[in-house]
Amino acid sequence: MAKALWQIHFPDSLRKAEEAKRRFSFEEIFTISLFVLRERMKLMKEKAMAVPINLESIKKFTEGLPFNLTNDQRKSAWQALKDMEKNRPMNRLLEGDVGSGKTMVAMIAALNAVKAHEQAAFMAPTEILAKQHFKTFSQFLKKIKINIGLITGKESYFKNKKISRKELLEKTKNGETDILIGTQALIQPGVKFKNLALVVIDEQHRFGVEQRAHLCHTRSDGYPKTIPHLLSMTATPIPRTLALTIYGDLDISLIQELPKGRKKIITKVIPPQKRKEAYGFIRDQIKEGRQVFVICPRIEPSTMNPEKEFNQTEPLKGEWQLSWAEVKAVKKEFEKLSKEIFPDLKVGQLHGKMKTEEKEKVMKKFQEDKIDILVSTSVVEVGIDIPNASIMMIEGAERFGLAQLHQFRGRVGRSVFQSYCLLFTEMYSKTINARLRALVSCENGFELAEKDLAIRGPGDFEGKRQWGIPDLAMASLKDISLVEKIRVQAKEILAEDPQLKNEPLLKEKLEEFRKRIHLE
Repeated sequence: MAKALWQIHFPDSLRKAEEAKRRFSFEEIFTISLFVLRERMKLMKEKAMAVPINLESIKKFTEGLPFNLTNDQRKSAWQALKDMEKNRPMNRLLEGDVGSGKTMVAMIAALNAVKAHEQAAFMAPTEILAKQHFKTFSQFLKKIKINIGLITGKESYFKNKKISRKELLEKTKNGETDILIGTQALIQPGVKFKNLALVVIDEQHRFGVEQRAHLCHTRSDGYPKTIPHLLSMTATPIPRTLALTIYGDLDISLIQELPKGRKKIITKVIPPQKRKEAYGFIRDQIKEGRQVFVICPRIEPSTMNPEKEFNQTEPLKGEWQLSWAEVKAVKKEFEKLSKEIFPDLKVGQLHGKMKTEEKEKVMKKFQEDKIDILVSTSVVEVGIDIPNASIMMIEGAERFGLAQLHQFRGRVGRSVFQSYCLLFTEMYSKTINARLRALVSCENGFELAEKDLAIRGPGDFEGKRQWGIPDLAMASLKDISLVEKIRVQAKEILAEDPQLKNEPLLKEKLEEFRKRIHLE
């Protein structure tokens, strides 16, 4: 270790430096692999409530839907239902492109749990998305006698009626609430379930045994304490190396088939000299009755050094060459669009600093077609469904990751109208250009994920903030053979010493890693 540390800072040769990098890469990936494999072993020792498959209820529900499920949806739902039949906890990740219908799969799993007289919980990353899911579940399950609740940091609902938090918690504790949807308020102190059998997590995969156990409450029927089954969902397709390393403790279901009738979203990079022309195109779309999203990286105006921000080794070129660039902000763009560019149109704004009531009012207006252009931050990244929106305009596109840009793009193209994603950038470099062009050329999120990992700089993948994966480890994730070898070694160590009694330092490192990534 000491030798590698010296060589990575003061290498005797290029070969020695590469060997040192490989040594540290191996250590980081090994730690992650060992952690997820150990978590899987721990989970397999836990008990879950075996939930029988109620085929009659599931068939009746799906036949009553206003659309047909895709084959991938049917397959994924069946995999989840079969997992839930077992008395050991399901730990499944449902991967599906934006708009592929993951929520319906989760709804089928939740319905099956309720029909077995159990409860289900659904946790979303934002308040807006939690409310959207509450609305969706309530709409599709309204013909079935199911009590659905919603809990966020500020509000509580039960069967579409606003009630006090205390009332909702009591109804959940005594089993009256069948499905409870919410933000991370779901795992706060005081939230107890009578018989929770299923937890669904949207866009947050690191949800361990401790967090599941926290949601449970001793069953009133005297059944031995269990932990719920877990179904995680993500619209960010995961490259094989990343899946093997980081998600090695999860079984994976894929929804690659999009609903019939969806048109390809036309994606274009818009340079500064084309901005005026793009505004004209947007106006034409609105005249035809469509609506527009405008996404900005910030709420308030700020400046940045582009070379420092994007780790550029090459100078920014041509008319995009800026030593300091202004970062596009919602408040300023709202003023500009509403007063200078489209003064005759209805422009709204949405961002995280607004009060809940204000955000709800804006979203309701946009959904009711009372706003033509919505200027927003990334709060609309997931879950917002506006079928009439046909343009996703992204300011400062170079500041977002490819996975995030793909999520934004998925907010349009959700109906029969031809839709467009316009990537506005005022900077140019080979790295920025390669990333944006990848989005233009890749319609499929799974293909995009592989390109993303191939062209991004080390440590720059979507999950970095969640995981804190060091740069060297991220660079090595491109090496599938190395990842597979490391995984084999991690398995061998755990087979001989599952509790790591002979490796106290390694055990301590894993504990530190667990605290870093879990919801604690």
